[in-house]
Amino acid sequence: MVFSMIKKITAPLTKDVIKELKAGDSVLLSGVIYTARDAAHERMCVCREKGDDYPFDLRGQVIYYAGPCPAKPGRVIGSCGPTTAGRMDVYTPRLLDDGLSAMIGKGMRSNAVIDAIKRNGCIYLGAIGGAGALIAECIKKSDVIAYDDLGTEAIRRLEVVDMPLVVLIDCFGNNQYEIGQKK
Repeated sequence: MVFSMIKKITAPLTKDVIKELKAGDSVLLSGVIYTARDAAHERMCVCREKGDDYPFDLRGQVIYYAGPCPAKPGRVIGSCGPTTAGRMDVYTPRLLDDGLSAMIGKGMRSNAVIDAIKRNGCIYLGAIGGAGALIAECIKKSDVIAYDDLGTEAIRRLEVVDMPLVVLIDCFGNNQYEIGQKK
């Protein structure tokens, strides 16, 4: 049995950091990330098509596919588990082409997304579904920065410390789902 070392990385991510990560690697992510689900993705892409800027500079950034629950008193955020990534696949290649470096979600990605990951030297990270309360413990600050009218699907800027993740698809297109099935 081979055990890999846990790699600590900080967002925003550089291309050099991304190149060092391989499918199957365990990582602890710290830094600033953003939440966005399907409604926010659609709105971002529509705004871009109209010539408007994204609500935040995508370069080097990480989007976490999550719609956090409201925070209980004394908490930064409520449960914040990952959403199925495939729901964002129609929008993702555009965002990657425009500078997004990484996504966090769960589930497989389309061939178009995998091609965009390879083309742009990006990465897809996986969070554990059903562990939203545990993941919320890693979130130290949360602020809505765009699309407040979307409620839990508004875009949030999160500050995270040691968020546990796994590299699902690396920048070379190696896919942990396929690797796992072959084993």
